[in-house]
Amino acid sequence: MSDILTREVTGEVVDVDPSPRILTPVAGPFPVTRRRSVAAWLRRNLMLGVSAVVLLLAVGCAVAPSVFAGGNPLTGVPAQKLQAPSAAHWFGTDNIGRDVYTRVVHGAGLSLTATLLAVGIALVVGSLIGLLSGAAGGAVDAVLMRLVDVLLSIPALLLSLALVTALGFGTVNVAVAVGVSLIANFARVMRSEVLRVRRSLYVEAAFASGVRWHTVLHRHILRNSYAPVVALAAVEFGMAVLAVSSLSFLGFGAVPPTPEWGSLISEGRNYLATAWWMTTLPGLVIVAVVLSAHRLGHALEQRESR
Repeated sequence: MSDILTREVTGEVVDVDPSPRILTPVAGPFPVTRRRSVAAWLRRNLMLGVSAVVLLLAVGCAVAPSVFAGGNPLTGVPAQKLQAPSAAHWFGTDNIGRDVYTRVVHGAGLSLTATLLAVGIALVVGSLIGLLSGAAGGAVDAVLMRLVDVLLSIPALLLSLALVTALGFGTVNVAVAVGVSLIANFARVMRSEVLRVRRSLYVEAAFASGVRWHTVLHRHILRNSYAPVVALAAVEFGMAVLAVSSLSFLGFGAVPPTPEWGSLISEGRNYLATAWWMTTLPGLVIVAVVLSAHRLGHALEQRESR
């Protein structure tokens, strides 16, 4: 049994153990768990960075297509038809000699414009429905939510197809049809957030102090409820790209030969055996944009849930 030395420090008796302490060396500059967490953090942020770059490139192609592809997307050289991807034609050429890469770049304008318009319609209308339903409650809530349930019971693509058939052809009509099919998702999320904020003490105190109903709705409820809805808009952006491209593939979009991503795939489906690049490469562009939008949207959702 080791000897225990005692000494008095500020009136207290402290036991001091004279035996030397053994320090355990740590291998490497960081523990293994920390190195793994850092590597996982880098992987997550790397994918976020790649997703952001893909979306920025897509938006750049939509805003200034001539910067990324200087050719004419409507004219081609018949002598160069159905050429495979090469240094001269990155995505190859189509059946009348038009450069597929140029058509994809110029098609980003209509496709992304229709997508943004669809998401904007769904965001505004769905948020208003959810805000009114959650704040009013009672019969108003019951009626509005039954209408939302009807929209949710119909598959989104089927509903948008029915609406665009009634509205007619064109990019704007496609955007309106897709936007209406997405309203129910935004209404549900906004209503749940409004109900959560509505039960807060500061909202109840505002009502009790005599503040006007519309002032409390705007200043307290809406300002604390819109963040999850904005995160949902990033996720639904990818779904809207797919829906707009699907309707364009079916022929409801812009009139040919105006390029759109969906119509480009439709044009190449008859040449799958001889010119796979006409459908595969525009399809990969759509996949990259959709996955990037989903990755950024889920990152925003995780951030808001913390």
